[in-house]
Amino acid sequence: TTGATSNSDSSATVESVEDNPDGGCHIYRYGYYRNSISVVEGILEVNIIQMTSIQMTESQAENALVDFVVTCQGSLPTDVCTVVSDPTCQVSKSMVCDPIMVTDECVLTIRRAFEEPGTYCINITLGDDTSQALASALISVNGGEST
Repeated sequence: TTGATSNSDSSATVESVEDNPDGGCHIYRYGYYRNSISVVEGILEVNIIQMTSIQMTESQAENALVDFVVTCQGSLPTDVCTVVSDPTCQVSKSMVCDPIMVTDECVLTIRRAFEEPGTYCINITLGDDTSQALASALISVNGGEST
């Protein structure tokens, strides 16, 4: 079926409906349409600027703790996800996501635990409702120390 209607700016809009062999229906609309687009600034850049091992007592030495200091440019993030992978960054070992509150300046410290010594690929993703940005690093964890 086809039909013509008129919208508020007096231009004609034509609509056609076709039956489809797969049992579905396609609707085609031709004419002039109006809409609004909002452009928002996203998270433009993420940088890991420092990695620091947390010194622990011998009784706590099972997990090595590392603090990552991260900065970002653009809008302020609302969540952070950390993916720890093998040294090739191909096989994921763990993923942790947390909501965060960043006010004014985008500098945050993320603490993560590593169960055993080794070399790991770490991906830190900062996100908000409209964007995400990623920083990666290769980290070597040797007991209570990291490089």
